[in-house]
Amino acid sequence: MVTVTSGMLVVFALVVVTMALFVTEAAPPDVTAIGVIVALVVLEPWTRVDLQTGLSGFSSAATITVLSMYALSEGVRQTGAIRVLGDAVASFTNGSESRLLAAVVGLTGPIAGVVNNTPVVAVFVPMVSDLADQANVSPSKLLIPLSYASMLGGTLTLVGTATNLVASEAYAEATGLPPFSMFTFTPLGAVVFVVGAGYLLTVAPRLLPERIEPGNRTGNYGVEPFLARVLVPARSPLVGSPAGEVSDDTYRDLNVDILDVLRGGEHFIAADSDREVTARDILTVRGDPATIRRFCDLADLRFLPHASVTDAELDRPERVALVELVVPRESGLVGETIGGARLRERYDATVLAVRRRGGDLIREHFRDVDLQVGDSLLLQTTDETARYLRDSGDFVVTSEVADELIEDDGGLSPTALRAFAVVAAVIGLAALGVVPIAIAALGGVAAMVSLGCLSASDAYDAVSWNVIFLLAGVIPLGRALQLTGGAELISEFVGVAATHLPVIAVIAAFYLLTGLLANVITPVASVVLLLPVAIDTAFGLGADPFGFALAVTFGGSTAFMTPIGYQTNLMVYGPGGYRFTDYLRVGAPLQLLLTVVTTAGIVLIWGV
Repeated sequence: MVTVTSGMLVVFALVVVTMALFVTEAAPPDVTAIGVIVALVVLEPWTRVDLQTGLSGFSSAATITVLSMYALSEGVRQTGAIRVLGDAVASFTNGSESRLLAAVVGLTGPIAGVVNNTPVVAVFVPMVSDLADQANVSPSKLLIPLSYASMLGGTLTLVGTATNLVASEAYAEATGLPPFSMFTFTPLGAVVFVVGAGYLLTVAPRLLPERIEPGNRTGNYGVEPFLARVLVPARSPLVGSPAGEVSDDTYRDLNVDILDVLRGGEHFIAADSDREVTARDILTVRGDPATIRRFCDLADLRFLPHASVTDAELDRPERVALVELVVPRESGLVGETIGGARLRERYDATVLAVRRRGGDLIREHFRDVDLQVGDSLLLQTTDETARYLRDSGDFVVTSEVADELIEDDGGLSPTALRAFAVVAAVIGLAALGVVPIAIAALGGVAAMVSLGCLSASDAYDAVSWNVIFLLAGVIPLGRALQLTGGAELISEFVGVAATHLPVIAVIAAFYLLTGLLANVITPVASVVLLLPVAIDTAFGLGADPFGFALAVTFGGSTAFMTPIGYQTNLMVYGPGGYRFTDYLRVGAPLQLLLTVVTTAGIVLIWGV
């Protein structure tokens, strides 16, 4: 029997504190992970984690591979190939909701198997939202399936998710056996994807609500009552003032914004222009209805009660774009106010509304609103600025923005073909065992930059550094569980509890436990913590640890029940107008279904 030591208790305490911080988000997950490294090394007499072990997460092959895959995915994204794909999908679906759903699921999964699924969803969200508008289908019917399909596709190959790479390295370290190869679990991944796709195409549409109306962004954000048209008479004090500065000067305290100026049939966006207001101009104004009336009185403007403002008025590709954004976890603007972010000054963008996680809408007094992870913002800006916002890394743009690297005939550019060739070479070299996956991926990044598919600065910017620091922090925590005997102690208790259970039931329990844990903390953290325990349990039961490792690996990819467990779920939360319960309604049955399918697949395919 394993003896409980003070070192075990210290590590268990660190695990509990870490999980509490992950769940409550009292600190960003990457900051928590950095704190874990510090605590492990400072408490070395108990944790047995020295400086080299504490920093081993930064040099981990999994961390290096994940870092490289972000850059490779960005190289593919910048080619504009997704826009070509979107045109093909639009032609195939021809306005059919069922065909559109099938195309989304059928394309997202396989692509996410070879390109990291987070950037795949980032580039598919605007395409799917645009196609939904064209087909008059609510985006709510498509975006959760998009996220789930990318998660299912991530199980097809080793590089599909960061979770797979971390599990591979942890398995090799705990057993002394070779890590997983590129296609080790592809047979099971294919089964899981087919079953999951069938669920998304048949059951999920009946469970998903229509939270968002197609093609009506101003209506979905409840903005229309906060928009108005006003006429500028010759006597107005606004005449002669720069249109973009009106709301920043005398009338700043009113919290109104001039969005658009109509002059003689010509429109121009106020925030992007230094042109002065002239008599007979018609201004589009954003603000509280009562405040707009007061603005009209103070500035001697004539309110136009019958001049409604619609999407068509605010979203004209030749001059202005109505853009939806999501604030991702890695955004440098999280915690900053909209006023402090200076979106209007820096990006010539005017905020029209903010949708919070949970569905709350904010449509006024934006300057003091703190930006939070998962917030959706509706902006009016130019198409050029929308592309800059998309590339900045501070936002995920969820409405279509024109790409520039498309051939005039609609085909793929030479740049796109080179990028795909690089990714194919990376996968091929790793699959054949010519070089380790980490080296192949690093070489792929170098090739992307050398061939002009990606600039060096874009490669650095593409990396989600919060994910890298998260990996670097939780990997040594898992190592501490092993070094102190904590993993062995837990496995002993599990083994006692599982004495009268068949091995298949224990495998299913580890799959389900990992999936449930991944829903409240990150999938990577759940795999790092549970995989050593699963392997020790397998040894204690005299079973093959490979099957147990697969159960934990696949369980980490099934965080279907909450929007916070997996990054892709959070990315579609705002654009789909979802509520927390929508994920539970659709994800819980899928998670239970895959518990049975994955467990049975492990036993049938590998005879565990």
